Amino acid sequence: MRMDRQEFLDWQQKRVTLLGMSGVGKTRLANMLRNDDWFHYSVDYRIGTRYLDEPILDNIKQQAMQVPFLRDLLRSDSIYISNNITVDNLEPLSTFLGMLGNPDLGGLALSEFKRRQALHLEGEIAAMRDVEAFAEKARSIYGYDHFLNDASGSFCEIDDASVIESVADNTLMIYIQTSPEDEAFLIERAARNPKPLYYRDSFLDAQLANFYTERGVEYTAQIDPSDFVRWVFPHLFKSRIPRYEAIADKYGYVISARDAFEVQNAEEFLSLIGDALRV
Repeated sequence: MRMDRQEFLDWQQKRVTLLGMSGVGKTRLANMLRNDDWFHYSVDYRIGTRYLDEPILDNIKQQAMQVPFLRDLLRSDSIYISNNITVDNLEPLSTFLGMLGNPDLGGLALSEFKRRQALHLEGEIAAMRDVEAFAEKARSIYGYDHFLNDASGSFCEIDDASVIESVADNTLMIYIQTSPEDEAFLIERAARNPKPLYYRDSFLDAQLANFYTERGVEYTAQIDPSDFVRWVFPHLFKSRIPRYEAIADKYGYVISARDAFEVQNAEEFLSLIGDALRV
């Protein structure tokens, strides 16, 4: 969706998609805007509660069945397990995605890891296709004037142009761009606290080959899961930048992560986007 600054400011029912790497401030802005009549559509929340709910629960149950006390209760239907995913707590989704490597260190075998990666990609595509319907629901059912699509950090990994175009047709796409200083901070943060990530299949295969050579590893089961995430994250980060830039160039607009961090209310948010549309 393309428009100029005045058209955006005059737009009575604004629809905005925020794009960028995890940690650039998308969810902070979304949480802030919820208090100013904006509906917060979290793609990660939608994936976890709608498209991966059953696989997540199956994974939890498989773990519980390894504990005799819980196994007996589950098999007798004496207890049930449910997710408690919230917009601010996506841990069940993250735990399901998992990390690759030594099972004794909590890692997953390559085949299982790739299976979960594929399920996540399918869920993300479906959740992004839901944007148009949820933008309408936000207004017609919940009475929100404005709609904010808080996209996953892996949105740029979707290679289906029709998915990206559907989002661009229904929302104003804003890419939150990082500076070299921001990039260094996010990479350092990931090194301190490595978390499960989504990888494009071809990217994962290439990086695994490089990791095996560099670390002298022969099998996936020899990989320390956290070590691999620390090693691969800078490569992933740099691979995503041109992908996001290409999306922004074709479909959207750019604001800096630093400027986004300075935003404290809806008025400042609208002004920042308006300035981006002026360029």
